[in-house]
Amino acid sequence: MTVHATNTALVSVEKYFFMLEKSDVKLEYRAGKVVAMAGAQAAHNIIAMNFAGELFTCLKKAGSIIVGSDQLVKIEACNRYTFPDLVIICQKAKYEKARNGLNALENPEVIIEVASESTELYDRTDKFKCYQTLESLKEYVLVASTKKQIEVFRRHNLTEWILHIYDENDNLVKIGNCEVLLDDIYNNIELAVEE
Repeated sequence: MTVHATNTALVSVEKYFFMLEKSDVKLEYRAGKVVAMAGAQAAHNIIAMNFAGELFTCLKKAGSIIVGSDQLVKIEACNRYTFPDLVIICQKAKYEKARNGLNALENPEVIIEVASESTELYDRTDKFKCYQTLESLKEYVLVASTKKQIEVFRRHNLTEWILHIYDENDNLVKIGNCEVLLDDIYNNIELAVEE
């Protein structure tokens, strides 16, 4: 997914939601800055949908849900609103009700981001730091789009996270109580490669 700054002047949350309501593209709010999220490459989209599809049945049985990249998430401690690639919710969802625009989820339990060239550094650093302030968050998952590698950060306590890296040497990826075949997550990626 490509990121473009839309405005250099700081705007209020109210103005952001007004802009979001009128926008044809997703806009993230980063402490007063509004950033447009442009479309993603085919591999990114295939990986996200494969992952969601593979997790769906397991999550359904557990009474959890998985939602896609249209779900706005509020990160109050960082004064941010983001659109993660995938979000898992297992408890009753809590939303900040917007006066105009989208309601923002406040209690995601798992956030999955498919890393692209333009977003990987942000996903890995500043964004992850903000996600860590969400008390509900139990796992943060970074999925590589150029190789078979998935990093799962699991919350150990309030300040510590345990990292497990899955790569081509692993058969299964564990997300919460679900296990997914690594090959199924990356299924048909070769069809998305541009010549």
